[in-house]
Amino acid sequence: MLQPVVRRTWAPRGHTPVLRQWDRHDRLSVVSALSVSPRRHRLGLCWEAHRANLRTEELLVFLRAVRRRQGKDPILILDRWSVHRAAVRRLRERFPQLQVEWLPSHAPELNPVEQVWNHAKYTDLANRAPEDLDELESLVHGSIAQTRSQSELLRSFFRTAKLKL
Repeated sequence: MLQPVVRRTWAPRGHTPVLRQWDRHDRLSVVSALSVSPRRHRLGLCWEAHRANLRTEELLVFLRAVRRRQGKDPILILDRWSVHRAAVRRLRERFPQLQVEWLPSHAPELNPVEQVWNHAKYTDLANRAPEDLDELESLVHGSIAQTRSQSELLRSFFRTAKLKL
């Protein structure tokens, strides 16, 4: 996760930019949800960062928080990652009315949340080589907070996934 995404850049002739980075085994897992209010079609983005691989329990806590924030039972649209499936099984034990729509396997282009990460990785965080996990977390939070405030950008993530709002 700490390995930078290297993009083309401009530099003065003879001064090739160099990103110095070493193989890191630290981990920053970030979970997020895009929301659409059914009446006003307002878009929202919420997220949480974890300093380890995301497990079912952390996802369950996050999904409960999303559910509380939305006020009513949201319709969850998830990919078929095993952690997502396990969390949904456990949520349905407590909330049997929960509606879930599953995206096809191996189809990230259909998931608007994947566009959030593409934007963060390839736009905001490109050519950045954070020194440590704290700096990476700060950069990720800054990127997502900026993305969260741009409703037209959030709408473009749905258009890219070919989903109508």
